[in-house]
Amino acid sequence: MSVAILLITHGDVGKAIHEAAVSVIGSSPLRTQFLSINLTCKPEDMIRTAKSMVSELDTGDGVLILTDMFGSTPSNIACAVQDNNVAIIAGLNLPMLIRVLNYPNLPLSRLADKAVSGGQEGVIYFHPTSDADAAQGN
Repeated sequence: MSVAILLITHGDVGKAIHEAAVSVIGSSPLRTQFLSINLTCKPEDMIRTAKSMVSELDTGDGVLILTDMFGSTPSNIACAVQDNNVAIIAGLNLPMLIRVLNYPNLPLSRLADKAVSGGQEGVIYFHPTSDADAAQGN
C-alpha cells in the first residue's frame, strides 16, 4: 500500500500537470485521481464527490490532496474533506508533483513535506547578474 493522490484544480490543470510529470519521470507510481472544478460546479456536489474519491483512494496510508491555489474553490473543497488521513497542499506546480512521484514509499506526512519543498524549490526568479550584463546579452 501507499499514499494516493487527489488533484483538485480549476479545469483540467491537475490532469495537464500530471501528464507533464509522467512525461518527465516515465510513470506514475502513486494512484492518482482528478477532480476538475469549473464555473458551473456546485461546491456542495463537488464536496460529496471529493469525499467519495478520498474514500475510494485511501487504502490505509492516506491521501495527499494537491490543489492549485489556496483560498479558491478547489482548496475550499479540499478543506471540506479534511480528516486525519488526508493532507492538503495548495499551490500545485510541476516540480511539486514530480517530487511527490519520486518518493512513492514515504508516509503521508513526509510526502506532504516533500510536496511543499518541491513546489518551493521549483520557483526560481531567474535574472541576469546586472543590468549591464543584460544590455550586452551576457
